[in-house]
Amino acid sequence: MKKILLTLAILCCFTVLTKAQFEGSKQIFESPKLKETIKTQKTVAILPFEVKISYRKQPKNFSAEGNKSQEESMARSIQASMYTFLLRKASDYTVTFQDVDKTNILLKKAGVLGKLDETTKDELAKILGVDAVIGGRFETEQTKSEAGAIASAVLFGGFGGKSGTGTMFLTINNGADGELMWRFFKTMDDSIVSSTDDMVERMMRKISRNFPYKS
Repeated sequence: MKKILLTLAILCCFTVLTKAQFEGSKQIFESPKLKETIKTQKTVAILPFEVKISYRKQPKNFSAEGNKSQEESMARSIQASMYTFLLRKASDYTVTFQDVDKTNILLKKAGVLGKLDETTKDELAKILGVDAVIGGRFETEQTKSEAGAIASAVLFGGFGGKSGTGTMFLTINNGADGELMWRFFKTMDDSIVSSTDDMVERMMRKISRNFPYKS
């Protein structure tokens, strides 16, 4: 029995260490004007994310249209998950975050939803009536089939297998002039057991100490 428990303990430690190795280093940029600027900000909007899904080896029956639809769905999902996370911890922040449904409706009415890359950040802030905008991009390359990832999950005691890698960029731009105030970058694993909520939760926990609006 002791041998079994020891084996399980070693397996758990190996799994944690392996997962930590897969997590890439983070990079953070802060504008020299950041601290002074955020003192004047009260409302911040979270923009729909840009999402790019690619494959190291294109799967059978790949559909470009289906892939694009999946990217758009994930873009909305990341936006909603981030809003939920921030709303849940609203008392920890010095600003309020605009409801993402309102954000998307205002962007759609202005004819820029889906064309955010053609609009400056200060223009977007004006459309939304906010003091700053949070934007971002998530890129993922699927490197392993779902079956292979499940096999890894079984091998590692059901903790989840690595099916790909994801790169997350998160930015905050000042609404008055569109200037970049803060930027976060990190590479993460994309596990078959991780939902978009899980991914955003992991990311936000890692940046919480450096998040500019934390009180």
